[in-house]
Amino acid sequence: MVSRIAFGAIALTAFFSLAWPRSFLVAGLAALAGLLATVFTLYFFRDPNPRVPSGPGLVVAPGHGKVDVVEEFEETEVMQGRCRRISIFLSVFDVHVQQAPVAAEVLSVRHKPGKFLNALKTESATHNENVLIGLRSSDPAGTVIGVRLIAGLIARRILPWLAPGETVARGERISLIQFGSRVDLYLPLSASVSVQVGQRVVGGETILARLS
Repeated sequence: MVSRIAFGAIALTAFFSLAWPRSFLVAGLAALAGLLATVFTLYFFRDPNPRVPSGPGLVVAPGHGKVDVVEEFEETEVMQGRCRRISIFLSVFDVHVQQAPVAAEVLSVRHKPGKFLNALKTESATHNENVLIGLRSSDPAGTVIGVRLIAGLIARRILPWLAPGETVARGERISLIQFGSRVDLYLPLSASVSVQVGQRVVGGETILARLS
């Protein structure tokens, strides 16, 4: 994925550099613009290896960004009722690869069409195009949680890398959302949340809660 995008940016740079052979200034500016686009593309699609914590019942952040919602919420598809919702906003400067919050079996992966509101708005979580993932945790065994990958104003492609019936490890890469977006995590009401609104989190590393 990254190599194809980077190759496209480099090819575009070369094209504009050669398009005006008689104007070194225009060619130079075009080459500089293409180079900056290539650098930003490689920066945006960076994919660092998380330092996944170990311990019983830990739930790690499914995405990189800033927590802007911690609340009780009604989620009827995966959680089938009241649950705890933790919402993380991902700006264009955050890593956009998502990680499994727990070791689990994948129960469902459901794509839903919708709007493309600015992901900075919390209401985008209920109106925007999204992919809802149901997971059955193995620690503690049988606990069901949900992860919703939400498109934004610019982010219009959600690429899940898992399918029902598969198993994932805590911190394993599960998806990519291209450009600014949002990730919601749904936990049972019995979960002990250890993150606060305004806190920045690292996908696959920061402990958001503990399941009991």
